[in-house]
Amino acid sequence: MKIVKTGTKGFEKLIEEILTRGDLDTAQVEGDVKSIIADVRSHGNKALLDYTEKFDGIKLKPSELKIPKRKLKEAKKALPDDDIAIMELAAERIRAFHRHELSGSWTFTDDHGSRLGQKVTALERVGIYVPGGKASYPSTVLMNSMPARVAGVKEIIMVTPPSKDGIDPSVLAAAEIAGVDAVYQVGGAQAIAALAYGTKTIPKVDKIVGPGNIYVATAKRLVFGAVDIDMVAGPSEVLVINDGTGDPASIAADLLSQAEHDELASALLITTSSKMAKEVAAEVEKQLKRFKRRNIARASIDKYGAAIVVKNLEEAAALSNRIAPEHLELAIEDPDGLLPSIRNAGAIFMGDLTPEAVGDYMAGPNHTLPTGGTARFSSPLGVPDFLKRTSILSFSREGIEELGPKVKRFAEMEGLYGHARSVALRVKKKSGKKTKGKN
Repeated sequence: MKIVKTGTKGFEKLIEEILTRGDLDTAQVEGDVKSIIADVRSHGNKALLDYTEKFDGIKLKPSELKIPKRKLKEAKKALPDDDIAIMELAAERIRAFHRHELSGSWTFTDDHGSRLGQKVTALERVGIYVPGGKASYPSTVLMNSMPARVAGVKEIIMVTPPSKDGIDPSVLAAAEIAGVDAVYQVGGAQAIAALAYGTKTIPKVDKIVGPGNIYVATAKRLVFGAVDIDMVAGPSEVLVINDGTGDPASIAADLLSQAEHDELASALLITTSSKMAKEVAAEVEKQLKRFKRRNIARASIDKYGAAIVVKNLEEAAALSNRIAPEHLELAIEDPDGLLPSIRNAGAIFMGDLTPEAVGDYMAGPNHTLPTGGTARFSSPLGVPDFLKRTSILSFSREGIEELGPKVKRFAEMEGLYGHARSVALRVKKKSGKKTKGKN
């Protein structure tokens, strides 16, 4: 693991490589994804089945796209009771946290007696994408579906890539626990296209959420507008700020917990202690020797991992804000003291007893977080993502008489005389006075 000091040769290059590692060369991928989307729009289920055979090596019948509900119940019964209890506890904690995000409709009456406000309504139908591949992700099922349920979404559709051994039982069990309405075994860009435009089997949704590979991320970006999306997620990342206190082995373990996600993941330590930087770097190497996902973590640490030595915690906070990490651990004696200086992070883990891993599974806050510096302007997935707001306007007679002439003049300033006349007619009607103006 590299050890660098701020301001030294190569430091800026390292930071730039980390910040841009998610800038994927999508030119070729985008062309392929556009073709897949167009094919699914034109040929529906046939295209889905063709791509499933081509990319996943699995030949399905149209009737096999949808996983029967009984399979979800069977998966839940087949798993150990202790595992089900853990998932159910996680679901309840996620549900409890997201209930605090609920907001309702509201109105107020202004000085003229006019009523203004917003009507808050849950989306009708959402789709969640759950990746397959290098691991199974029952936690992704819970994190993406529970806030939708809390928001009041009527129908939750889940898609996940098929497997020759069948979809992982823990994923199906999580879908049952979360109350997912339907599960379809289809993945990749073709699954996103199906959710966005619908097929004979898969219904069109209002919003698509959930992580995926470059094809999934590109497809989500391309269908945005036809449907809403949560975000275009990039590689995972963790940044640990440390003041020289704590256990080097624990910090190293936290770094590796992100590095094991994929080769593009970033794991950074920013510390005021050169001694701690060296000890953590040594621990990373020691733990890698017996690490199950060693090859993936090794590639991540070598390319996008580092221990960065800074002068003080103020400099650490400034550098962290520049990086805007997905996960930020404040492994320091006084995390509350530094918290006001932190502006950009997807989630902040306070103190040595709060590793990032608890947020991935059991804490309650959502683990679907902004990556690649987008924490500068975006937020974790939550209940607000599944709600839409509609403005309400109800003018009183006093209100239209007081503001109407001003609205009329404003419209004339913009050259929109139809707008002006629309208001003028109402002022004339209510006041009984004749109004002059351009038509």
